[in-house]
Amino acid sequence: MYQDPFFFNHVNRDDPIQISRFATLSNLRSVKDRKPDKDGYLVGPAIDLEEMLLLPHAMMPLTLAEDPNAMDTLRDAYQNSETLFACFSRQDFNHLTETAEPEKRYLEIGLEVAVGSLISLDNDRESVLLQARNRVKIEDIWQEDGLLMMRCLPVKSRQRKSNSLTALKRAVVNEFERYASLVEFINDDVVEFVRSVEDPGDLADMVLSTLDLSEADRLAFLIETDGAARLEASLRNLKHEVRLQELEAEIQNRVQSSLDQNQRENYLREQLTTLQRELNDGKPIDPEYQELSEALAKISLPQEARETVNKELDRLANTPPFSPENALISAYLHWVAELPWDKETADNLDINHAREILEKNHFGLQKAKDRILEYLAVRSLKPKRNRQPILCFVGPPGTGKTSLGKSIADALERNFVRVSLGGVHDEAEIRGHRRTYIGALPGRILQTMRKAKSVNPVFMLDEIDKLNADFQGDPAAALLEVLDPEQNYAFSDHYLEVAYDLSKVLFITTANTVSSIPPALLDRMELIEFPGYILEEKIAIANQFLIPKQMEENSLDGEPILFQEEALKALVEGYTYEAGVRNLEREIGSVLRKIARMKSEGKTLPAEISPELVEELLGPAEFFPAVAEQNDEIGMATAIAWTENGGEIMPVEVLVMEGKGNLQMTGQIGEIMQESAQAALSYLKSKQEAFQIPADFFEDMDIHIHVPEGSIPKDGPSAGITLATALTSAVLAVPVRHDVAMTGEITLRGRVLPVGGVREKVLAANRSGIRTVLLPRKNEKDLREVPPQVLKKLQIVLVEHMDEVLAAALVDKPISRKPRAASSRAKKKKSASDQQDAPQASETSR
Repeated sequence: MYQDPFFFNHVNRDDPIQISRFATLSNLRSVKDRKPDKDGYLVGPAIDLEEMLLLPHAMMPLTLAEDPNAMDTLRDAYQNSETLFACFSRQDFNHLTETAEPEKRYLEIGLEVAVGSLISLDNDRESVLLQARNRVKIEDIWQEDGLLMMRCLPVKSRQRKSNSLTALKRAVVNEFERYASLVEFINDDVVEFVRSVEDPGDLADMVLSTLDLSEADRLAFLIETDGAARLEASLRNLKHEVRLQELEAEIQNRVQSSLDQNQRENYLREQLTTLQRELNDGKPIDPEYQELSEALAKISLPQEARETVNKELDRLANTPPFSPENALISAYLHWVAELPWDKETADNLDINHAREILEKNHFGLQKAKDRILEYLAVRSLKPKRNRQPILCFVGPPGTGKTSLGKSIADALERNFVRVSLGGVHDEAEIRGHRRTYIGALPGRILQTMRKAKSVNPVFMLDEIDKLNADFQGDPAAALLEVLDPEQNYAFSDHYLEVAYDLSKVLFITTANTVSSIPPALLDRMELIEFPGYILEEKIAIANQFLIPKQMEENSLDGEPILFQEEALKALVEGYTYEAGVRNLEREIGSVLRKIARMKSEGKTLPAEISPELVEELLGPAEFFPAVAEQNDEIGMATAIAWTENGGEIMPVEVLVMEGKGNLQMTGQIGEIMQESAQAALSYLKSKQEAFQIPADFFEDMDIHIHVPEGSIPKDGPSAGITLATALTSAVLAVPVRHDVAMTGEITLRGRVLPVGGVREKVLAANRSGIRTVLLPRKNEKDLREVPPQVLKKLQIVLVEHMDEVLAAALVDKPISRKPRAASSRAKKKKSASDQQDAPQASETSR
């Protein structure tokens, strides 16, 4: 017994034998299934199909030879239009089941089959067509008069109707229809029959019978009696077979398309050209062209941009697809289509909501927060107001400028984008390149607007003070149009070549100093200063923001670890030197990383972080805070200066020695500070008579001015009164009070002019142990920015003239002191002059 090399769905319509076989299919419907006996068993003859596995509803042509008993069984069933049973015996099935006959092994699941035709062939062979009907569970197999007999029970799988089962059936039918469309041997009749099957198990068997399954899969499906499980398995196999068929078709198409490729392409190009001339008014039937046209048609473009886009579309239509110009035009139109022309996000104008977000994310920075709330208040009163402020956040690094911009975007519920301008030196980086250049692109402004995906984002221009100009142009000049509310509604990019509206963008720029920003650009921005944080503010920021963040990042958020206030103070003063908190966060992270290592090693974690533990984990302190002098000194005065890292005290030393009237200055003093020293010296010379300084003192004495920490450059006019005080103290030998610090610019007439950075300077004086601070009277308004708790610790003396400075800074009034003794050189010079005058006087008398 063996299987014919063809199946029912490979019928050759010209083969009479096959036609005769399938002509009997109608007879299969008239074959009656066997009825059970009174005990519910089915009993009847059987045949052993051995390893030829057959699934229900499938047909199998068999050729019989040298097995007269099996041939008699099949012949009787065919003649009587009765079904018989089929079992499967094979050595590989031993592990699955064991029947009554120990010498032969059978599967416990068999089939009830019908015989469709019986055709005699040559050489005593006969061909038979079998159709599997139902599964049966084998109870007993025996031999009777040389024939194989079987007693079995019908296998019935009843499934309760449910939505999931219905959905599964629909999925199987849909996937089978897709599979039938990919193969040729399944006709519409088979598909229609599969649609009509209601029972899930029967549907699964019908589908599986059409698939080319492996022997192991056939065995698994045959012994599976759960209809829903078989249906789910049939869906998986169908999907797998569909993927294989699609891949096979794709490979065949690829191989076919590679044949005579050049000739085929030329032919297609000629056809395309003909179609373009005949159809659609000469415009190409190209998917990319259609996509661009539809995308651009949906955008609300200004009139100028619409005209330019239409011209470019016409050019694209008349340009050959493989021309380089086609790619350039297509890239340009894609840029236009992807820019946000009319997409706008709705602003959240709830002031309380904005205040909550700003207070939650940032400590201090009251000026910046108030300005944003004022902007929201105006917008809420006049929602259609298009004019946006151009803000410039100026302050030391690490004071929260960039992060505040993100919080503003969150408060307004706008998109946030950021561009770093540090090191940009080419104007084309801002305005883009013209399309005549290879690889041309829009500038950073439009590139970022495409990422923003809205016309009203919060746009941060970071590090605007670090722009550079060279032979390629000045990028700061290109920003004049961007940051001007009167012009940016029609911003012109060299690549785009049409006006783009930036008037709805909220621009925020950041800078560490305004000295390097061009005046024309600075004039367009509203400055908001970010002062450096004082010690108390840094400790509050650490407790509120930095420590929880670092605890989470270092997997310690569940540990009860506390930082003592003294430990945070030690971190601020001994391990950081900054106005912001960026390095403080790094040092806190360094401490917590070492504790995390202790946790991973199974060591006991400290409950509190003390200053001693900080020094143990991080090593000795790296910075030592400047402190005021402990004693009153002659020629030593204390200035307070502003740096990018905040305020600090700066001692000024003056030494007077015999010489030739030279003035020497050391300590990396800048030009402006040198001019302040010259002005201070000129003021002192103008007071020579009032201070009873000898007439030839400045001709015979050298003056050396030194500012310690010579490796650090120092400049600015605010040390003028300090230089004058130190000079006066050195010349008149009057000590300067050690607990006094001062700042202010001096004129030749001794007037004291105002300076900047008063808040940082006063805070630095307080940290250093200074008790009296001399400030220009015109800086009295700046004291409102100094924390009240600091003002309570200091005596602020407001001065307008140098006389007031000397009266407050020197231990004694200089006018009441005896004049400093002239040098020995001056005395010798005077005696020599008297000797030369004596003979002349004698002659005169004679």
